[in-house]
Amino acid sequence: MRYGSKRIPGPKHSLVPAVAVLAVAVLFTGGCSSAHGTSLSGDPSESATGVSESPSPSPTPSLTPLYPTGASGCHDNTGWTAEDSKDWVRLVVDTPQENYVDEGLSVVSLPGYNGPLCRKITVQVEFWKLVYGVADGADGERLSNGLRPSYYFDIRRVKRVELHTDAGVDQKIPLPASLYATDRSPCEGALLSITVGKPLTSKELPKEVDVGGAPDVSGRATVDFRSQRVADYELSEPSAPQVCSPDGKPTADPADVPAPGSQPTDLYPTPESSFDLGDIFGTSAPSAIPSAIP
Repeated sequence: MRYGSKRIPGPKHSLVPAVAVLAVAVLFTGGCSSAHGTSLSGDPSESATGVSESPSPSPTPSLTPLYPTGASGCHDNTGWTAEDSKDWVRLVVDTPQENYVDEGLSVVSLPGYNGPLCRKITVQVEFWKLVYGVADGADGERLSNGLRPSYYFDIRRVKRVELHTDAGVDQKIPLPASLYATDRSPCEGALLSITVGKPLTSKELPKEVDVGGAPDVSGRATVDFRSQRVADYELSEPSAPQVCSPDGKPTADPADVPAPGSQPTDLYPTPESSFDLGDIFGTSAPSAIPSAIP
């Protein structure tokens, strides 16, 4: 069983992908003190009792509202910039890997802490299917010497959900079952984008997607969208892109083909990148690798 998590606002790439409540333990030291009393004649008293006071109860840590509600019962977000809205969306939306309670995407409501907002924000939740193919070598031969190949990918939207949310209530968005199936093709990946405002256009989609590269500070794969409206994203990489043909079809059992970088010829491994075919050929919308997607 997984446990739920929340996050603090700010760039999610320092993001804790969650908001943690830090309990601060305050140690109170109660000492026992005794004083020897004296009689009026100056002789020591027969007994003296030490008295210690009970320590005061420690204060209970409390959440400091990032978006406190006013007299109207909501947080005034009139005049927010796009960056303000993105910061708030990062706080309230948990992506599948962050949402430990459920396999899906969640909008978390913490009344008095994250609002609710007085004006709802439009958020686009989009799921993209990536189909990867390995480019041939310069001589037309497939790379089989353990060196890292170049990948191409096709990107296609599978599902889009438009939210108008103020975090007044919890919301759940299930994952597209086929896109996140455990038995999906080793050449397929999934990309989730969370965008403020309108749906993403083809010109705002990433040109490159790292495959097997070094993660960012939050531990996730890096995806560079060509848009400042993307508040968050999450990449589910293909399981074995090294076995894929140029048209995105598996050509061998992944168990029989070493992962790139595992061979001694790869002395200086570098992050693998893939390139969007639609962008390369200047198409106006995401296009498919021929025969890669039914």
